[in-house]
Amino acid sequence: MSSETKFKVIGKSPVRHDGTDKVTGRALYGADMNLPGMLYGKVLRSPHPHARIKSIDISKLKDHPDCKAIVTSNDLAPSPEVTKEPLYGQVRITNVLAADKVLYKGHPILAIASDSPDAAEELLSLVDIEFEVLKSSSNVEEAISKDSDIIHENWEKTKDAYDVNPNGTNIGTVEVYKLGDATEALKKSEHIIEREFRTKTVHQGYIEPTNGTAWWRPNDRLTIWCSSQGHFGIRDSVAMVLGIPSSQITVIPMEIGGGFGGKLSAYLEPLAAILSKKSGLPVKMTMSRSEVLESTGPTSGSYQKITMGYNSKGEINAAKAIMMLEAGAFPGAPVSGAASAIFSPYEINDVHIDGYDIVTNKPKTTAYRAPGSPISMFAVESMINEIAEIVGVDPVELRIINAAKKGTRRADGVINGTIGAVDVMESIRNHPHYSMPLPEGEFVGRGISLGFCRNNAGVSSVVSNMLTDGSFSLTEGSVDIGGSRTAVAQQFAEVLEIPVENVIPQIGDTDTIGYTSVTGGSGVAFKTGFAAYHTAKDIKSQLIKRAALIWDTSEKNITYKDGVLYHSNDPELKLSLKEIAGLLFETGGPITGKSHINPAGQEGSYAANIIDVRVDPNTGKIEILKVSAFQDVGRAIHPGYVEGQIQGGTAQGIGWALNEEYFMSEGSMKNNSFLDYRIPTSLDLPMIDPIIIEVNNPNHPFGVKGVGESNIVPPLAAISHAVFNAIGKRVYELPMNPESISRIINEKL
Repeated sequence: MSSETKFKVIGKSPVRHDGTDKVTGRALYGADMNLPGMLYGKVLRSPHPHARIKSIDISKLKDHPDCKAIVTSNDLAPSPEVTKEPLYGQVRITNVLAADKVLYKGHPILAIASDSPDAAEELLSLVDIEFEVLKSSSNVEEAISKDSDIIHENWEKTKDAYDVNPNGTNIGTVEVYKLGDATEALKKSEHIIEREFRTKTVHQGYIEPTNGTAWWRPNDRLTIWCSSQGHFGIRDSVAMVLGIPSSQITVIPMEIGGGFGGKLSAYLEPLAAILSKKSGLPVKMTMSRSEVLESTGPTSGSYQKITMGYNSKGEINAAKAIMMLEAGAFPGAPVSGAASAIFSPYEINDVHIDGYDIVTNKPKTTAYRAPGSPISMFAVESMINEIAEIVGVDPVELRIINAAKKGTRRADGVINGTIGAVDVMESIRNHPHYSMPLPEGEFVGRGISLGFCRNNAGVSSVVSNMLTDGSFSLTEGSVDIGGSRTAVAQQFAEVLEIPVENVIPQIGDTDTIGYTSVTGGSGVAFKTGFAAYHTAKDIKSQLIKRAALIWDTSEKNITYKDGVLYHSNDPELKLSLKEIAGLLFETGGPITGKSHINPAGQEGSYAANIIDVRVDPNTGKIEILKVSAFQDVGRAIHPGYVEGQIQGGTAQGIGWALNEEYFMSEGSMKNNSFLDYRIPTSLDLPMIDPIIIEVNNPNHPFGVKGVGESNIVPPLAAISHAVFNAIGKRVYELPMNPESISRIINEKL
């Protein structure tokens, strides 16, 4: 579909269907669930980052009147031995409750249900546990050192050069990606640059804490209410942890107060389920903020060594990367996401990437907006800016010179379709922000960076019913985390040429709608919008058949326009949707459309930033002065939502760059509250100016690519570039907090 195509609904920004409930406080989130006789569950968590559990004494609880139920690891399905292979999309049973060892501070050991949260909390103090405390590792370099304690003692060592611990290994799988021969190509390079980079563990920082309510009824049916990014995934994970069929479980999705990839895993739901079965009553569990930070999945900290070859014109001919990403206590760091992004914006014929999945004594990592991409692209984009300075080429022009295009093969094997790398950089070059004078004063700098994320799709289901007034219900399987109900409804409405207000979208539970993969990877507008498109086509076909039946004519004589059916041979004959709806039962019964699909061709998304900063040389504090955020989204279905996604992702990237980190001491996180874990607020940021770029995706009926992921990537390197231009010193580690910048400034002096 041409970019000049005129749409009736798409490209508009209507009021979101869920907006009124959310702004008036009527929307129901997971923790709002209340049931008759409901109990409250609390989790006893490890005080140590790494220790053997020698004994657990719960004798004081067995006859305590306030203790209604207890769950330990013995109540879960047998846990398979932890192998090196990451289990993407699946929960680790021993991460739900520890068995023989605790592997991070906050690791769940057991759970208790009582009549109130306070009573349950007090009961935890009656449990006596004896530990054998072991040495812990808080980052990848500690984990692979010669004297680190081994986290999973059944793992076999490899012949890898970094596998130097004589007692075992903390290195999981090593993913290798190759194009051509990077080693030989680097030997022929006119110039070579090599740098090391380090980043700290960061959390998604969603506002709504993790929660789950379960009711195991006497008929042996289990119902779960939770705030999750994928209720089908929660259903299947709970079934695996409990060792019961998934058909026995219904998961009802509630509204979700943020997730950004962090609400894909089942943490509390299996525990609430067993506590409910044992007590015979529904059980609600909610984490505190400290529990969220210490016990749910953040994204990886990392160490990287990057080597690039280039000539005096800035043309890059070869690149190598060693990427070591923290997995937390169980394997599954976003190595593939990092590898898919690291060199992808550029056409480099010879590439070699070694990606290491390394376990540490931290919570098991999970996805965070463009998983892996911010880490790897912080490194490469910083080096691109450095190469530009060395060869004397404008950093935007250098990126355009080396830009990947349609047909370029990425290191992960994907051949690019229609991509927007050049379009994004040309938009930066032509934007007034790039050429305007810097703000007055010393220690002021401007930086740029490009970002990429491959985006995801997956299985999706949509069902629609025509209602008696001619409007339509629209039931989808994708959890709405960023306004997707409205964006999907818009695509449905576009096909039927009706106002989106005449579509009533809702999220179906696991018994109501067909299986749908998780909300993540910027996939919902693409996959579920695709399903809505086909569902609307199905409805439209049925409407034409009904009109032909009513007028006793061939379907070929029926035309459809703007929600009205016309008889092509008799201009006086026409039927509105309301009129057809009134004749449903006389003409064959209800009209229901459906689609169940697994579409491909989502294409990756490119984003870029121009960021101005001021550095205080006395304190090291970085002030963000101006931000312009660019992104190729394919087609902006709802421009208002798209701008919000760009602004939100950019804000998170700025937080990652400046001050967010797991501050670890003796294996424990010391900043486990929002008072100390500093996410950006409105006081820290200027208005972020979003610039929407639309490079149509021919693989989608409306040109959609996705918008939620790649915008978090560019702030990391853009700010480091701006800081360099402000103080004349490059930054190779994150976060760039006042202490680290002060140290760099003093080193310069």
